[in-house]
Amino acid sequence: MSRIMADHNTEVKARAKTLVSQMTLDEKISQMLYNAAEIPRLGLPRYNWWNEALHGVARAGIATVFPQAIGLAASFDAGLLERIADIIATEGRAKHHESQRQGDRGMYKGLTFWSPNVNIFRDPRWGRGHETYGEDPYLTGRLGVAYIKGLQGDHPQYLKAAACAKHFAVHSGPEEVRHSFNAIASKKDLYETYLPAFRDCVIEGQVEAVMGAYNRVNGEPSCGSETLLKQILRGEWGFHGHVVSDCWAIKDFHEHHHVTSTIEESAALALNNGCDLNCGNVYLHLKSAYEQGLITEQTIDISITRLMETRIRLGLLDDEKQVPYTSIPYEVVECEEHLACARLAAEKSMVLLKNQGILPLKRDAVRSIAVIGPNADSRQALIGNYCGTASRYYTVLDGIREAVQPGTRIYYAEGCHLYKDRVEVLAEPKDRFAEALSVAERADVVVICLGLDASLEGEEGDVSNEYASGDRKHLQLPGLQQDLLETIHATGKPVILVLLSGSAIAVNWADEHVEAIVQAWYPGAEGGRAVASLLFGDSNPSGRLPVTFYRSVEELPDFCDYSMENRTYRYMMQEALYPFGYGLSYTTFQYERVDLAKMIYEQGQSVHLNILVKNEGKYAGEETVQLYVKALDASFRTPNWQLKGFRKVFLKPGEECLVSFCLTDEELALFDEEGAAVVEPGVFEAYIGGSQPDSRSIALTGRSPVCYRFEIQ
Repeated sequence: MSRIMADHNTEVKARAKTLVSQMTLDEKISQMLYNAAEIPRLGLPRYNWWNEALHGVARAGIATVFPQAIGLAASFDAGLLERIADIIATEGRAKHHESQRQGDRGMYKGLTFWSPNVNIFRDPRWGRGHETYGEDPYLTGRLGVAYIKGLQGDHPQYLKAAACAKHFAVHSGPEEVRHSFNAIASKKDLYETYLPAFRDCVIEGQVEAVMGAYNRVNGEPSCGSETLLKQILRGEWGFHGHVVSDCWAIKDFHEHHHVTSTIEESAALALNNGCDLNCGNVYLHLKSAYEQGLITEQTIDISITRLMETRIRLGLLDDEKQVPYTSIPYEVVECEEHLACARLAAEKSMVLLKNQGILPLKRDAVRSIAVIGPNADSRQALIGNYCGTASRYYTVLDGIREAVQPGTRIYYAEGCHLYKDRVEVLAEPKDRFAEALSVAERADVVVICLGLDASLEGEEGDVSNEYASGDRKHLQLPGLQQDLLETIHATGKPVILVLLSGSAIAVNWADEHVEAIVQAWYPGAEGGRAVASLLFGDSNPSGRLPVTFYRSVEELPDFCDYSMENRTYRYMMQEALYPFGYGLSYTTFQYERVDLAKMIYEQGQSVHLNILVKNEGKYAGEETVQLYVKALDASFRTPNWQLKGFRKVFLKPGEECLVSFCLTDEELALFDEEGAAVVEPGVFEAYIGGSQPDSRSIALTGRSPVCYRFEIQ
């Protein structure tokens, strides 16, 4: 930390303490709820802490709507995430200050954004998995840090906005029982899988806030956990920011977890273990808890001081002229530059899962296209959840219409409802099948858009669906979608399947029968343009799967089992339908080994790996170079292999570049059964290529990653 930054932090702490010392007990408590009250005599305006920015400024009107978080993760591009977060902070600042000038200090108008969600997407049934960066701790950590740095900015005195890593810590469903559920995690799984991304966000990202989860972890409610909040977050990691509860999570202590008996005991448990801010109303009872001797005013002072420090760092208590970000004009909101970045992000998020040579489509050869499916012209399938409002949306149908040559006929049919057996309530089942068949028969090629939307996967209490409180019961296409796909395929016309979803779908039949499959996620307001760009070859797909696509739900462990055994690519025993890290390109990248400088290293020495990557195909494109590491002779249970590095390289046909990686003790450490990070002497293998080194990835891509073997003594 620089001297200037250290001096500033000391000044902020002193200023916050002075401010708190002037407050009465009632005034202090009034500042510890998300809708903090005004204190006129201290010049403290009211402030609502609750704001969201998962993939754009959310729930506050017009903003640039980027692809959903899981789609951003598929880009494997930390630089892109940082740029997007910087745009979100820019728009957040512009909207915040304009709202203030209009006298609006309500919810979703502040600068404390409760993002990113860095939980591990351990099970594809979890409805909120599309809010995360996928199943891998390393990828999640890298992208989480990039997002935080972009959102918070690099000014030596002021935060551009305040990020919040959530939901700390072992949280990934089931949604239906999240208010009473006890997630049991071994120390190994805790430190190897569930904590690393949060650790990265705290230590490297310097995140300003951390939000606790609803569930218990090993018996302790997350928002009042001594283990998580005191021992690990503040003790082991030295976190100095503030902790906020998930919304109304503290009342679960006595109502659902039954670890306390009264609302005062719940408030005390949370506060005494370091939860500073209550999203909810339990902290209204802190005065009563104080009078009962359950908490001290000194403990209140510690928490309220942290909250004042955040507001000071944001410049919320300073004259606007002192704060550089107050001059950002409202006109930046959803400007052309930001929309261009949203479209680029959508293009980079697309994953080409299958291509039998039909893609890219040639505009002059295709004179008619049938665009079919419940997600073909759906705005809902663009936006995911926790989203803002765009002034214009481009569905897949819109994007294709815009992209074709004049005179090309575009037919459209909804085909079926997303999950019901008919579109019109009074109609007979399959009421749109005949129309879909008619347009398919008249077209040169069919683009069928299937999948999910946030009404089928999402947060408990936030969705109404055929599934369980936002979670999914199975991995198949819902409703009549599979039937529609097979019916259209039977026409004999070439079929391109575009999947819009936030999680893995078991498209086993499609993998065997259709000509091409594109995973488009929830691609944002510009998403339809990005899909069309990929279909016609204006962009070359470079997205890679941040989650495993399994073949069926039957091969998964019980949803409530938080052991990582047989979960995700790191521990799964069966072959995936589409593996983590997989994705195709329109061009061919060749990897050429560069020999290691030496084969044997001492502990503490860095292992430097180089690889030559060459574009041997006909199209310019971006390659996602991936590095996986495996310990061959560890003395305890270890993953199959683990992602420990990735790079994005853009190469024109015939162009090549040298890509370098450095493995330190941090990347080579393995976690034993007690959760301790250990660099054991032994032989390691590192694999560098465009995918994992598993047999399914090799079969799908036709290429094996380059293997390097070295020894640590």
